Amino acid sequence: MKHHCSRLSYESTGYFSKIVTDYLVQADTVRPFFVHTPDLKGIKEAIATRESFQTPRTVLVKALEEQYAQITTSALVQQQIQSLLSEKTFTVVTAHQPNIFTGPLYFIYKILHAIQLADALKNEMPDLHFVPVYYMGSEDADLDELGQIHIDGQPLTWKTNQTGAVGRMKADKKLLELLAAIEGQTGVLPYGKELTDIFRKAYVEGRSIQEATLYLVNELFGRFGLVVLIPDQAKLKQCFASVIEKELLEGFSHTIVSKTISELEKNYKVQAGGRAINLFYLIDNQRERIEKEGDLFVVPALGLQFTHDQILEELRTHPERFSPNVILRGAFQETILPNIAFIGGGGELAYWLELKDVFAAIHVPYPVLILRNSFLLITEEQEKRMQQLGLSTNNIFQKADQLFTAMVKSRTSKQISLSREQEVLQQWYDQIAQLAAGIDETLLPHVQSLQTKSLKRIEELEKKMLRAEKRKFQTEEQQLKKWKAQLFPNDSLQERVDNISGWYARYGSSWIDMLKESSLSLEAQFTLLAIDK
Repeated sequence: MKHHCSRLSYESTGYFSKIVTDYLVQADTVRPFFVHTPDLKGIKEAIATRESFQTPRTVLVKALEEQYAQITTSALVQQQIQSLLSEKTFTVVTAHQPNIFTGPLYFIYKILHAIQLADALKNEMPDLHFVPVYYMGSEDADLDELGQIHIDGQPLTWKTNQTGAVGRMKADKKLLELLAAIEGQTGVLPYGKELTDIFRKAYVEGRSIQEATLYLVNELFGRFGLVVLIPDQAKLKQCFASVIEKELLEGFSHTIVSKTISELEKNYKVQAGGRAINLFYLIDNQRERIEKEGDLFVVPALGLQFTHDQILEELRTHPERFSPNVILRGAFQETILPNIAFIGGGGELAYWLELKDVFAAIHVPYPVLILRNSFLLITEEQEKRMQQLGLSTNNIFQKADQLFTAMVKSRTSKQISLSREQEVLQQWYDQIAQLAAGIDETLLPHVQSLQTKSLKRIEELEKKMLRAEKRKFQTEEQQLKKWKAQLFPNDSLQERVDNISGWYARYGSSWIDMLKESSLSLEAQFTLLAIDK
């Protein structure tokens, strides 16, 4: 598929937080909150640290073998799984919840970034092996976020009565109705049927969402050697049991994170605060908070309570019932995987920067943090319209009103700026002020008042002149707003709203190949990707 890229800094887009843009330039204010720099030097340091940690490789491979027994996958994926037994194999991980039908586009971008970085590291260090891993956050219970997609601006919502961890929910008739709606929207496009056939094979009624997501992600990315890990397994939780016990008995993570947050807040807005016990109790269709009341451990939402000995016995016999929240999820991930790099979005990196000392307290290696790749996809028609409107990569991230004002000012032959006249008026009032002061200094406030009123009237006149001129460009204004809404739906980044469906239905699997080819590894730049026919 023909395409061409242009790159720009994340900061220049205006869509990324200060803590993230500071992290990318290694600002002094953020340097104390991570271990390894996001470059090849940092990767090599992370490998050295990881080599001294006893990763439960045998348990991991066994869990993956059992997990993949339910689907057919490629020989390459099977080889990747077996390679994890070797001490010379490391992982490059991205994590995300099991959004239905892959959710927003950045789900795809994160996975492709992991694949691209693993390939780049294999080329750089051929004596080692690197496996890209999608770590599924299947224990997340936020269905409002995970149960909605947007296709070409149209929202589709899964209206189910199921509760608890989304990964454990089942594909039901309501979900299959959504699939029919997707087919209705994309069926007329060249590859629409191909995609909905994949969806239908993934979302079989009665299959869990985590199993369906495993099937779907494997179908889309298995050919690149991506390994999917569903961590909601007893044998994997058992490897993390000592940390779960420490959290239950000491509440160690909250104390540590609170101190880190107080330091971060001196320069940044902080999001993930955590709780006294950063664990949930996970059973059947419920995922509820574990709290401490006196000497008892309670799950108020379920009416459960445990003594000290009972909670430890529950952990020993049912480790799968303990689910780490955002504060401990990363530590669990890094315990069970031989990981050296974690790829996440801006929000994810921001909360990982709170966790360095949590990792240190439990002696788990902290990975290199990599900001995921971001793309803005532009069709050939949209690029032509962009050129007709006089837009460039330097200004397309501005708001529509700003772009339209700049367009009118650049296209009109009439003078609609009164800045020069304002300067002359300012000089004139300065002269009057001098004359008045020479007679009586108490007149100066009156002169100042007249000046302020006059300049305000000139500003109002300039705005009226601009509005009058804008009315002559109403067609261009509508074109600009339509173009802007297509590329920045809901005034947000396209990747945070659009689903894969419309794009795959138009371009097929070669669209995924194009994204992979255009993905960066360690360069950290925003990519504008124009797709040619």
